[in-house]
Amino acid sequence: MHIKPYDNANTPIVDTDDARVPLAYFNIVKLTKGERFDHAVPGYETCVVPAHGTIDVAVGDARFTAIGDRDGIFNGDPSAVYVPVGASASLTCTSDDAEIFVAGARHDEVYEPFEVRPTQLDHVQYGSDDTKTHRKIKHILGQSPPGKVGRLLVSELYTVGAGGWSGFPPHKHDTDRLPDESHHDEVYNFRFNPEIGFGAQFLRPDGETFGEVFHVKNGSTFAIDKGYHPCVAAPGYEMYYFTILAGASQRPLTQYFDPEHAYQIETIPGIKDMIAKFK
Repeated sequence: MHIKPYDNANTPIVDTDDARVPLAYFNIVKLTKGERFDHAVPGYETCVVPAHGTIDVAVGDARFTAIGDRDGIFNGDPSAVYVPVGASASLTCTSDDAEIFVAGARHDEVYEPFEVRPTQLDHVQYGSDDTKTHRKIKHILGQSPPGKVGRLLVSELYTVGAGGWSGFPPHKHDTDRLPDESHHDEVYNFRFNPEIGFGAQFLRPDGETFGEVFHVKNGSTFAIDKGYHPCVAAPGYEMYYFTILAGASQRPLTQYFDPEHAYQIETIPGIKDMIAKFK
């Protein structure tokens, strides 16, 4: 489902118990210097990630200061704070302004809050310009986060250069049938550089010959509950998307690649390392 960009006024874009992706949660919070946003999501663990700007985060008695120091998602690395299931968190803007992504996954166990700094990210770069699949990934809550996490995976993904494909070969993760596939709901928020850029998000149900194609622009949100879902950036534009994966029965992601196109795994440099990093 494509959700066009709009002013969400700090209210969830994908709320709890969403009809399409009930396992996932997504909010964008915008603050100016000195403003505070109080955040609690019963039944969901969350991760707070400044897209730009700097915030202080309080989770119960824990205090995390100077989270985020970049002026935009295309400049520098992210920082984040993990907020346990249902915990109350206060976000206070300490820069001139801040835009904050809040990612969540349904879970029932309560762990300890922790921070993620740029030195603790898990970086992956794979693909090539020749195969039009060159991209880099910054895992914020990836394979080995600095604290315990239940079902939530959070990453930033970039096309490298101007134009190219992502999420290719086509893959899906809508059915729990391990070890071949896991069920993870997924939410993207797209950004482009320059901001006038655009791309296309494909969504084809399993067993169907054709699917839908959605025109995505700067600020588009896309919720994926099922089907194969590659996307592509138009030539001349760098594409970014903030990625939330929420597992039904486990945190590691096992992607199932479309059998017609799975052979291309052997043609894309480094893609097997990328696949392994989500597990």
